[in-house]
Amino acid sequence: LPTLFTYPDNWRAFKAQIAAQYSGARLKVANNAPAFTFGQTNRTPAFLNNFPLGKVPAYQGDDGFCLFESNAIAHFLSNEALRGATPQAAAQVLQWVSFADAEIVPPASAWVFPTLGIMHFNKQATEQAKEETKKVLSVLNQHLNTRTFLVGERVSLADVSVACAMLWLYKQVLEPAFRQPYPNVTRWFTTCVNQPQFKAVLGEVKLCEKMAQFDAKKFAEMQPKKESAPAKKEKPAKENAKPQEKKKKEEKKAAPAADEDMDECEAALAAEPKSKDPFAHLPKSSFVMDECKRKYSNEDTLTVALPHFWENFDPEGYSIWYCEYKYPQELTQTFMSCNLISGMFQRLDRLRKNAFASVILFGTNNDSCISGIWVFRGQELVFPLSEDWQIDYESYSWRKLDPSSAECKTMVKEYLAWEGEFKHVGKPFNEGKVFK
Repeated sequence: LPTLFTYPDNWRAFKAQIAAQYSGARLKVANNAPAFTFGQTNRTPAFLNNFPLGKVPAYQGDDGFCLFESNAIAHFLSNEALRGATPQAAAQVLQWVSFADAEIVPPASAWVFPTLGIMHFNKQATEQAKEETKKVLSVLNQHLNTRTFLVGERVSLADVSVACAMLWLYKQVLEPAFRQPYPNVTRWFTTCVNQPQFKAVLGEVKLCEKMAQFDAKKFAEMQPKKESAPAKKEKPAKENAKPQEKKKKEEKKAAPAADEDMDECEAALAAEPKSKDPFAHLPKSSFVMDECKRKYSNEDTLTVALPHFWENFDPEGYSIWYCEYKYPQELTQTFMSCNLISGMFQRLDRLRKNAFASVILFGTNNDSCISGIWVFRGQELVFPLSEDWQIDYESYSWRKLDPSSAECKTMVKEYLAWEGEFKHVGKPFNEGKVFK
């Protein structure tokens, strides 16, 4: 599949992903190991041969066609409706895409990044950023006074680019009192992010309730920790002093290498603190999830993978669940429904070491449903354990299965093999697609 290389939650990559949702373009997102590791993969000679700056997002097609720069990638993945169907509309789309980069991103970064603890607070710079943001909001509010979208009567790449550039503003600092003078902008923004194509990529976007402030303690915690000074020892011989000093200097110089050539968003990712393991309280289990996944991916499902799964499954350390999408009446085009599933999987990527799922779309355009089988670490539904995992799961109903029951064994077999009677599905199906 054509591949978009990026790191998780990169708003620049969101532009391309949302464009692909609208156009139906096939797109694989590589944002975690082993497919892509930011700071490592993008420094390899092979990657730099295709993308000389080593920056992401970066796009590579099936035919080897490569693109860097997020606006170019989003444009390439768009259809005519997104790009602008007439020369005038296309020029207006380009106008707003440029506006986002030149007028929104700089003040948004200066204001938001200190609140995330990744940039030191400067009062003068923050106040200036607030004023510049007000000007931007005023321009947008006036333009949207008689318009639903920025260009024409439908979503275009202009809306995608500007909304993504404003994402962190609305999530972090644009509290109700600040955004109150700009109702048209907020109306437009919420309309955009609640479109199915946006939600498939962004999930549920919650608007800021209270303006985030700079936290000096948080900033200090996110800075690289210095090694504690070693215990005092006898003064080394003079001839040994210089080599030791040189070694220390070399080590000190090497430390920030991972931060070279990062833009602000990449620096934000690198500075992000490691979250606590939600499964740390659980006892060790004999069940090796990765081994089962390898069997399932590389060997026959019925003769090898399924027997291996049941021979090694630990019912005390893991649980099996059935899920069903609550709103089948909202499912229209099958490719959009497939993107809904794959988008959820992408947002749950950090759960991959402790979960496995096979989710299937049954049916045809305007007559379909989604359901699947999940295997989780522990005995409770895992999504509430982390805020990062709570975006999509409430759109599904969940039922815990008894691993020893015939029902469970049949459902696991059918969903992993992608074939069977599927008696629990409320209607026959004519086509299916599965994501594992």
